[in-house]
Amino acid sequence: MIHFKKVLLLLVLFNSIIIRINSQKNVNKNQIDIFFSDLELMYQNNKNKEFFKLINFYKTKNYDSCYVLSNKLLINSDIDKDYLYYINGVSLTHKNIFKKALDNFFKIRDESKLNGLKKLKLGSTYLNLKEYNKSVESYLLWEKQNKYTSDDYKRRAYHNIGLCYIHLKDYEKAKKYFTRELTLIKKTDTSSMIRAKMDLANVYYNQYLDNDAIPLFSESYELAKSFSDVELKQNSALNMAVVERNRKGYKQSVQYYREYIKWKDSIWNRDRIIELADKDKEIVVAQKDSEIAIQEEKLKTQKVVQKGLIFGASGLLVFLGFLAFFYKKLQKKNSLITQQKEDLAIANKTKNYLFSVVSHDLRSPMNTIKHQHLQLKKHIESNNLEGIKEANNSAITVTESTSHLLNNVLHWSLEQNNQMVFEQKEYPFKPIVEHVLYDYENLIEANDVEIETNYTKNSLIKADRESLKIVLRNLLDNSVKYMNGQGKITIEMGVDSGNYAYVSIQDTGIGISAERLAKINSLKDVSIDKINRSEGVGLGLILCQTLVKKNKGILSFDSEEGKGTKVTIQLPRGED
Repeated sequence: MIHFKKVLLLLVLFNSIIIRINSQKNVNKNQIDIFFSDLELMYQNNKNKEFFKLINFYKTKNYDSCYVLSNKLLINSDIDKDYLYYINGVSLTHKNIFKKALDNFFKIRDESKLNGLKKLKLGSTYLNLKEYNKSVESYLLWEKQNKYTSDDYKRRAYHNIGLCYIHLKDYEKAKKYFTRELTLIKKTDTSSMIRAKMDLANVYYNQYLDNDAIPLFSESYELAKSFSDVELKQNSALNMAVVERNRKGYKQSVQYYREYIKWKDSIWNRDRIIELADKDKEIVVAQKDSEIAIQEEKLKTQKVVQKGLIFGASGLLVFLGFLAFFYKKLQKKNSLITQQKEDLAIANKTKNYLFSVVSHDLRSPMNTIKHQHLQLKKHIESNNLEGIKEANNSAITVTESTSHLLNNVLHWSLEQNNQMVFEQKEYPFKPIVEHVLYDYENLIEANDVEIETNYTKNSLIKADRESLKIVLRNLLDNSVKYMNGQGKITIEMGVDSGNYAYVSIQDTGIGISAERLAKINSLKDVSIDKINRSEGVGLGLILCQTLVKKNKGILSFDSEEGKGTKVTIQLPRGED
């Protein structure tokens, strides 16, 4: 009897182990594969064509269509809502709408098969929202409930937990999870290995454990050099530049910074090429659509004519009536096409000018920055502190000017495509001006320019605050740019009539010739075809005129060559 009980107990234990192993195998199966298997099974059960489209959109990462279709199915279908909430939430995270994504993830039931994926998504979403404690809480709860999950999910979870603890300054726990991550990374997964080692190095570096951190930074840098990921090359070079700068290895630091800038420019050029290619593709598609529409209209007209001839003389009047109707319709269509051609011509001209700015106007400052870096390198090697300061100030000026040029291109593009947010409200004038002056402190200091303010009277103005800041930045940038050495800028603010408040920016720069001043002040219609930099009318001025006019204000210039320039902005007053 005792022997039989022992055998029975062993069988029960063995069966328990088998069940646990099978359960572990099932959990270790890629959770996304299980997710897609469930989706396919659900489709086989209900044959909903819209749901089939949703599955394909999700597989191909077409998240905009996923978001629209999942919202529709949540209202008009009997499909398991947990899966629809999950797809909807994931789509929102890819659109960077994280708070709304959280709402969808919280609607997934805890007893659902998606509970594990839900906890993972909550962790990553809270991380993006910088709510690090909640992110850690979600990941740890996921880890507790999914002990036998796959190594890939563990690795990514440990990485994100480590990032959270870095932000929370709990470096011991950050080190613990990055170390766990390293043990799970496959030898062939070089990019994950580089990122994990850089993050672990940062943990040590933040604790001033340089002897532990620097070898990891160096190892990450060497791995990234032979790897294809440009962003990893850029980040690892920047880490080495910071390390060398902090331990006063300035020569090596400059070399790493130059390498960092090279990779950064490579990423920028890649993104710009993709963006321009997409723009060209849109234009070509629009042209093809227009040609197809014209061809279809011609075919319709031909069919109408052919049918009319068949009816003969008895139906001639009816035919002529129909012909007149379609002729008018065709005229309207041709008129619309002509207008579209004109709009396209203007768009092409704008695009060509912006290409000119990017390809031509950026070349000079880039060469200047390159020259300043070479000078900076020489001054560092000779320990010439005054030369370092002068080269650094020159580099700051050129960088600010280049940044200003790119901002002008961006703002002009947004304004031309009606994508710039414009909201006229009543604001106090003085804080807006002072905020812009504060942003320009470094540039003004680098160029040894003196600023004097004279606020005779502060007033409420009716304007769009952000577009007004763009105008003020342009005008201040021009004052500094054409100062020709040391000088002074005077900012005056007051009220010049019952309806207008004004601010004037007066500099002691090189001034404007009478011929160019007349050209600038006569500028009324603002458009891209008015740009002529040889006559003092550039994109910045066109942008200023456009935005001031949009704010129902007046922009005027007063200048004398060799003595400086005074620019005045008049804006409608609010009710004080």
